[in-house]
Amino acid sequence: MQFTDADAETPVIRDLTHQLDEDRCTLRWRWPDGIQAVYIHRTAVDTAGEEIGARGVAAEELPSARNLRLYTRNEYKANNGYHDRIESVGRIAYTIYVNLTEDGEPILIRQPDLMNRKEFSTGKARITYEIRHKGGLLSKYKTVQMKVKAEIPVPKEVLCYVKKQGGYPANKDDGTMYPFLSDFVAGQNVLPSIEVGKQDYVRLFFTDGKRYGSLYELVQMK
Repeated sequence: MQFTDADAETPVIRDLTHQLDEDRCTLRWRWPDGIQAVYIHRTAVDTAGEEIGARGVAAEELPSARNLRLYTRNEYKANNGYHDRIESVGRIAYTIYVNLTEDGEPILIRQPDLMNRKEFSTGKARITYEIRHKGGLLSKYKTVQMKVKAEIPVPKEVLCYVKKQGGYPANKDDGTMYPFLSDFVAGQNVLPSIEVGKQDYVRLFFTDGKRYGSLYELVQMK
């Protein structure tokens, strides 16, 4: 199996669309004339780094044969598209590669214009957090314990905590912002306790509400 870049004469995928219906995804596209099969690749998108689609697909990022599914034109017609089951939340991407054959070996077409790629969100992953303040009546300081529970792994760059004197911060700019040092695993994350002033209060926020608010739901537990 080999990959080659499309040129002006190469048959390519066009008009790729997707439709979500609960846990079922349907892809449809316009087949180039004469092409009887494609290979389909599905992958999760890394929300912490650059989006692959924004910088192109480098050679080292090409999928291996075991992660590709052969899908024929006859199957497409019989099923009125390509159907896949969605079992997780987050961003995923599908890439459809035109399949050419040379000396019996598959040649897959990469499209620099990415018109054969569809990236979308399957829903927001839920992140809940709990913050406990504990301190003595006569002490100038108190201990803050944070617990974060995530449905899926969450990169450390997604969240920050903000400390404010005299009351809870309203947003990430309403106080002093601190980054997290480690990624969050799926499930319960108990963070190391921190010491703050007696009149300080802490709350969690997205580092970039516009970017991460479309991928995650952040909820504080009372």
